Amino acid sequence: MTDATTLDTLDIVGNRTYGEHGYPHEAWARLRREAPLYWYDRPDARPPFWAVTKHADVITISRQPRLFLNAPRLAVFPDVPEMNPDDRPARHLLNMDPPDHAKFRKLASARFTPRAVQSLRPSIETIADDLLDKLVADGGEHECDFVEAISARLPLEVLADLLGVPRDDWNLLFQWTNETIGASDPEYQQGATTAETAMNARLSLFQYFMAMVEERRKKPTDDITSLLAHAHLDGAEIPAFELLSYYFLLVVAGNETTRNATSGGLLALIENPSELAKLKRAPSLIDSAVEEIVRWTTPVIQFCRTAAEDTELRGQTIRKGESLCLFYPSANRDEEVFDEPFAFRVDRNPNPHLAFGIGEHFCMGANLARLELRVAFAKLVERIAEIELAGPVARLHSSFVGGIKRVPIRYRLEPRAA
Repeated sequence: MTDATTLDTLDIVGNRTYGEHGYPHEAWARLRREAPLYWYDRPDARPPFWAVTKHADVITISRQPRLFLNAPRLAVFPDVPEMNPDDRPARHLLNMDPPDHAKFRKLASARFTPRAVQSLRPSIETIADDLLDKLVADGGEHECDFVEAISARLPLEVLADLLGVPRDDWNLLFQWTNETIGASDPEYQQGATTAETAMNARLSLFQYFMAMVEERRKKPTDDITSLLAHAHLDGAEIPAFELLSYYFLLVVAGNETTRNATSGGLLALIENPSELAKLKRAPSLIDSAVEEIVRWTTPVIQFCRTAAEDTELRGQTIRKGESLCLFYPSANRDEEVFDEPFAFRVDRNPNPHLAFGIGEHFCMGANLARLELRVAFAKLVERIAEIELAGPVARLHSSFVGGIKRVPIRYRLEPRAA
């Protein structure tokens, strides 16, 4: 075996790699075959970590939150120096462990139950219809950036309404999300370093919501900002750092992941026209199509866990304090779990993907994300007469979130049905 083909040459965390080439599926496939639990020790990712690429192992680790902790390492950020746990920039559900995680999750979880989310369907349908109406124009052929026109707008408007953010400030949420998730991307950098860009965006968001909290405590309203501003834990108000971190998580997670699933989903349908035709012929497939879109895109690429004590996995000894990086897109292409995992099929069944996680940290907003995707694609597919790419797709330089910055399309849409 030559050096060019050794496992030590595989790049699975380089931000530039993701931006220029997309997900490293070939590298992950090789790790699944040869080293499903691989010690990744490189200068570009400190401290080193165990790369977890198999579906079964992601489940095993995720279902043991007291053995495999979320804190202190949220994910692998190759451009950010190792941070002292006491200096972490935010404390929210993603880096909390038992028992705090359950207590904080319960504060807002009632707003994301299936029943609560279904009550939002009429407003989500109205937003989707209005956005598509703007693209119809005279019914002829047109071009646009799908991300800017649809996939960035829909979750942003839904989220802003849930939080009670005034329409004039919606673009601020969009900006802060881009600069947080895209801090390593040259297009979004607003500081000398990745860390400075992310910090500036986070502090701006903290300041904005601190002002909203003060306002909501004087004049309560029926939105999540007000709900959390008046919430109590163990008889006391939520500490300011955790409260602002909660808003920070809702803004970033509630906007970015659905946006990228929508963008990647349309791209998958364009690149697989037979599947688009199948969905147009059988709109009842929308639920399975959305699950396949989520599996296919898997917007959150990786999270880390830290071993609370020495343990074993796949015959390897994991030492206390060592990190394990769970690669969800790899798990969602696992050949032992999915039939033809590299085929995009809108009627795939079963589809036990892990794009929303599993176990205690299963995505709180999964019901909302699924509803937004179902509404968006049901209405979009119904109205597509012609669609194709009109230029190259631009991807985010990030190995944390699989962002798609631009999807230029040439299209013709039908008017809204009466």
